[in-house]
Amino acid sequence: MSKREPEIAESEKKIGETKADSLQTSLAWLHDVLRGKIGHGLDTRVLEGLRVVHAEKGLMRFDLVVPDGVSDADGNWHVGALASLLDLLGGVAIFSFANRIITSVDFNVSYYSTAKIQEHVEIESKVTANRGKLIHVVVEVRRKENGELIAVGKQWMASNKLTVAQLKFVDLQTLPDISGLRWLEALHYGQSRRWQWRIDFSK
Repeated sequence: MSKREPEIAESEKKIGETKADSLQTSLAWLHDVLRGKIGHGLDTRVLEGLRVVHAEKGLMRFDLVVPDGVSDADGNWHVGALASLLDLLGGVAIFSFANRIITSVDFNVSYYSTAKIQEHVEIESKVTANRGKLIHVVVEVRRKENGELIAVGKQWMASNKLTVAQLKFVDLQTLPDISGLRWLEALHYGQSRRWQWRIDFSK
């Protein structure tokens, strides 16, 4: 064995651990949102009942029965709540891939159908492009019964140099508002200021 081989093996081990850490951290963040530990109540509300059925770096699949709390006046899945879910789950997939704090720079949703409350759906969130600091994710929601496409969210997110391991060394109060480090805020303070709007689902 050459002198370099132990160094290479150790380096590969650290890379593997970093990848696993980013995946586990993203899942832990999602779990805390589901339990209402971090984020606003809106985050927990739109993700209520969500189950992770597959998780790997940059690709996640979920199972969901649309909860009662996200109904519109006609008993359908409120489009605003659906958009929020797409945004959240896109961020989870990108964070698992990049291991960096991220913020949205472009986000759009296409609606192809509707889903009723208590309807069973499947969701896939997949990183589809990596341009260095810009990463693209596509989130698809399909009816579980027949695979019919309900909605697609496409999002570009920008990452900075901060990793989760560096969060404790950052004073977020010194950051400008335009920094948009929403995950950093959520993880550091135990809450999130990401939502600049609110939806009244009772109307």
